This record gives sequence, C-alpha cells and structure tokens, in this order.
Amino acid sequence: MSWFRDSKGLMSQYVPDSNAPVPIESYEQLVSYFQDACKPRFEWKIGTEYEKLAVYADGRAVPFSGPAGIEALLQRLSDRYGWDPIPEKGHIVALRRGQASITLEPGGQVELSGEPWPTIHQAAEEFRQHVEEILAVSKELGIYFLGLGMQPFSRLEEIEWVPKRRYEIMAPYMLRVGSLGHRMMKQTATVQVNLDFGSEADAMAKMRVATGLVPLLAAMYANSPLSDGDLNGYLSYRGHVWTDTDPDRCGLLRFVFTKRASFADYVEYALDVPMYFIVRDGWIDMTAYTFREFLRKGYGAHRATMADWNSHLTTLFPEVRMKQFIEVRAADSPPLELVLSIPALVKGVFYWDDAREAAWDLVKRWSWEELVALYHDVHRAAHDARIRGIRVRDLCRELLDIAEYGLQRQGCVNEKGENEALYLERLIDQVRKGLCPAQQVRERWIGPWNREPRRMVEALAYRREALAS
Repeated sequence: MSWFRDSKGLMSQYVPDSNAPVPIESYEQLVSYFQDACKPRFEWKIGTEYEKLAVYADGRAVPFSGPAGIEALLQRLSDRYGWDPIPEKGHIVALRRGQASITLEPGGQVELSGEPWPTIHQAAEEFRQHVEEILAVSKELGIYFLGLGMQPFSRLEEIEWVPKRRYEIMAPYMLRVGSLGHRMMKQTATVQVNLDFGSEADAMAKMRVATGLVPLLAAMYANSPLSDGDLNGYLSYRGHVWTDTDPDRCGLLRFVFTKRASFADYVEYALDVPMYFIVRDGWIDMTAYTFREFLRKGYGAHRATMADWNSHLTTLFPEVRMKQFIEVRAADSPPLELVLSIPALVKGVFYWDDAREAAWDLVKRWSWEELVALYHDVHRAAHDARIRGIRVRDLCRELLDIAEYGLQRQGCVNEKGENEALYLERLIDQVRKGLCPAQQVRERWIGPWNREPRRMVEALAYRREALAS
C-alpha cells in the first residue's frame, strides 16, 4: 500500500500498489523520512489544496449520494474531463489525473490537491481549469460552490457522511477527545499551502516562522461567521472548531520555537499521538495505541512499516504540519477572488530568505502564552485583535508588504511580464481597509441579504469572472 503523494505529489489518499512494505527497524528511519525530502532550492515548488463547500440554491449542503449529489458530480467530471475514478465500498470517493487529485472531506467538501508548481502563475492556470470544469458540471446538477470556511446552514445531522472507512474510524474517536470534531470533519473548508525545504535547519525555520504567523493568516482569511443558519459569534468559527477537536493532534507546536528544534523533535511529537488506523487487507482501528506503542509492541501479527508512519503523519492536524513538505493550514476557505493570494503570500514570505527573516521579526518577541492567546482571540476578532497594544491589522499590512517584496525579488513573471505579486492585490486592498471576508459576509447577512439563504448563495457562489486577473 502507499499514498498518492510522494515527495513530489500532493495527495493523502491511501490506495494499493505493488510495492512491498518497508518495516521500521530503527528510529533513524523515522528521522530519515524527513531528511530524504530535503531539496535544493532550484527544485522548490508550491503545492496548494483547495477545499470548497457544495450547496444547493437554498443553502443546504449537497449530500454525497443521489442523482444531484457529490458522487454524481465526480462521475461527470470523470466522464467528461479524463479524471480516473478512485472507488471505495462501491462508490467513487476520489479522482486522479496526473499528479493532481480531487478528494472529498467527510461532509462532501470537494478538494483539489493540485500539482506542485514552480510559480503561482502555473498554479493559477491549473486552478482556473479546475473551476471551469467543476462549474460546468455543477451547473447541470444545481450545485453551487461557496467561498466560505464553514457550511452556513445545514446542521451536523443533516449532512451525509462520505462512505469512507477512515471516517468510520475517526468519527467515534472524535467524540471521545473533543466536542467539535464532527463539525471540523463535516462542515469546515480551508485552503492550505505546501512548501518544500532545503535542509533540516531550513525546515525548522519555516515551521517556526509559519507557526508564529498563524494568527495573522487566520485573521486575514477569517471567513466563517455563519453556521447552523445564523451568525455564530465568530469571524473564523472554523478556526475555533480546531481548538476543541483533539488536543493531542491539533493547535500550535511549542517545540518549534526552541533554538535546536529538529526533525527528531517532530518525530517525538508524532510518536506520542494516538493513531487512527493501519491498512492491511482491510482497515484496522488503532485508536487505542500511540505510534510509539505500535512500534514497540506491534498489533497481533502486524508490525509497523514506513507506510504506517506516512499514514500516521497525515492524521496529525497542527496548524503547521510537517510531512515530506510543510503544510500551512491556518486560512478559512476564502472568496474565489482571494484563493490564489494564499499560495502567493506563502511563497513570497518563505521562498526568499530576507522576507522570511522580516516576517520572523514581526512575531519573534512574543511569548508562547501571548501567541496562544492571540491565536484564540483572532477567531472572534480577526483584524481587531491586539497583541502588546498593536492591532493585528497593522501586522497583516506589514506581512503583505514583506510577501510582495519576496515575490518581486523572486522575479517569476507571466507572459505579460507581471510578477506573482499581482495575486496579492485584492488581499492588500482588503487588509488596507481593515476588513476580513467574514466582516463583509456578516454585514451583508443582516443587511441586504435580509438573512435569506438564497441571496447569500447567489452572492457568494463561485463564478468564472472572479478569477480574472
């Protein structure tokens, strides 16, 4: 068995192949898993994973099943655009085409895991094609995709589970370890960015800076003020949901701020997080074991393999996660016109050394306690949150200046001679006004939309023209 994503791909969908399992015989193998992923700078690419919410015109979440459901959408994409279907339990639950894939979150959220690209211009072309394809098919089915971080109207019990065995294991476990895990699984959506690293020191520096920036990213992209049919009191309710999902595997990682943080520190963290499953002839529930326990004792006749380690790492959910690349996961899924600003911002900050150091200067003086407090505060207040008397909106402006500089210095231009900073323009305009997407949604919900779901869907639904540069 293996995962779609190797060191160059982007997927985390478990599928069978013919490779023999590699047993774990030493601790060094676990550390080498990360060391082997180091790449020279000229090979660095950006990968983006785009989750989106599917609803009908009245705002109800689209179910997985049925003639106008998510599986029907996947079938049409496969038939029309050359995507290869990935079945499970007799249903299509994912698609694959080249290095890209379309997968489903537990509540039917549709995710494009794009190919890794050297430039945002290339990622933009791929994303535009994806939007063209899903809009063509979804229109026929009466499905709309929303630029929101949270299902706005359907309650948990009204949202159908995607029939995947991993979710059958995860769902009951979530109820034991937190109160909002099912909301995370079935109602939330994000856009996350995947980064390469050149060395252990480079990887840990990126982990450290990205973790420090989590509150700023969460504030800029806060976009989940509605749930269960009305305002929920948060600007990023999705962000808040993650704080009460599973304390063992979610949140901020403190050890990345130590001066000598290393791959071994991440290994130690991952070893002590409870597992979800292993896959042999079928899926085996392993939630009673940490990976360390499984490694020491095995499970019956089963012994830990590197495929199990890879699998386990994909089930850890810190705001900044390490696999054979680094994932920045703090943003709510934004309006369509802001989607590409997320990989652009991350590339600008993290792929130019001076920019990364300048970003670190914004946050490095905060104590751990201050960072955690701000992390929670921005879920309610977004740009209006403060730390040491400084407004988050002012820090966000500085961060965008840094990202713009980093992209300009990288000098990646399109056929018009435009550099990648063009993807930040709309975000810069929004932040200069002191706004996040959620504030605009909230004001329109109680104002011109008159709390009517159909008006909201009409206003927020994906449209081709929103992607125009």
